[in-house]
Amino acid sequence: MIWTTILRIKFLVAKQQPSQRVTRADVARLAGTSVAVVSYVINNGPRPVAEKTRQRVLDAIQRIGYRPNGVARALALGSTKTFGLIVPTIANPFVASMAHVLLQESLKAGHVMLLGDAGEDRQREIEVIHALLNRQVDGLFYASVDSDPQIDLVKASGTPLIMLDRADPQPGVSVLRVDERRAARRLTEHLLGHGYREIGILCGPPEMVNARDRVNGWRDAMQAQGLTINESWIWPARYHRDDGYAVMRQILQQDNVPRALFISNEAQAIGCLRALAEQNIRVPEQLALVCFNGTDLAAFQQPKLTTVRQHIHELAETAIEMLINWNHAGEVREISYYMEMGASCGCALKAGE
Repeated sequence: MIWTTILRIKFLVAKQQPSQRVTRADVARLAGTSVAVVSYVINNGPRPVAEKTRQRVLDAIQRIGYRPNGVARALALGSTKTFGLIVPTIANPFVASMAHVLLQESLKAGHVMLLGDAGEDRQREIEVIHALLNRQVDGLFYASVDSDPQIDLVKASGTPLIMLDRADPQPGVSVLRVDERRAARRLTEHLLGHGYREIGILCGPPEMVNARDRVNGWRDAMQAQGLTINESWIWPARYHRDDGYAVMRQILQQDNVPRALFISNEAQAIGCLRALAEQNIRVPEQLALVCFNGTDLAAFQQPKLTTVRQHIHELAETAIEMLINWNHAGEVREISYYMEMGASCGCALKAGE
């Protein structure tokens, strides 16, 4: 009997060519059982399998290197155990940190996260959506390149969708967001609390909803103090370090420079700090700065940046929970934010006065 088993193993191993896919039938022949029993072992049910038989099947799987067909299993179970995440660009430090935490939370929930980087290109974003939908992901998290996201495209597929920026909830579409306008107002009010009255804003691309929300929050705070809005102190730019650097160089060439600056993105702020350092402009003594959507990088700048930060772990946990318990009814949930103080706004100077 032992020799018969050895010969059977040698025969099957020799018969399998590298280009051939090992099947459950191969496992069943090697283990001396039926394909159904092999399926029960792999899927841990629905019928019990005797321990000796189960071990024989597991030994056979290991010997011939059988790997379950994930696509076939997904079709049978109605789930691929994958989520998709679509972002404007992973080069943004905030987006990268959000994606990292979402990935970790997905794994905890037994899902793999597939990342779709639109590269700040609308056409590429559409291609990414199609690619993820073709992989039959169980749900999508989506932050769009601009203010016209491809919601109808996703809805037509019946795939659960969580928008990670401002959008209207509807059947099949839920929204998870921070009140960016209110957060931007609070950050501007912090500058006003230092006594600054000449405050400009380096905002994001005008076509992006979050850029407009942050500008409106800045306006709200300024107008609440009865201050005149200087429209020439609104500088749009991409959320890049290079753009922050270039715009700050332009600002410093003007005759009328604000005393403080609201910067709509951490990457932009880092670029601004470099431009200021090159011109020996002291922060905050000569120009105070605050920024939006900071990450851990904010604490490693010189000076440390004062920033609004989102509770990323809360965002990720809530997003995963919304998809796991999906019921096709659109809902809106808001994630909290908090202020992280640094020296760039003048807090250190104020404390020493």
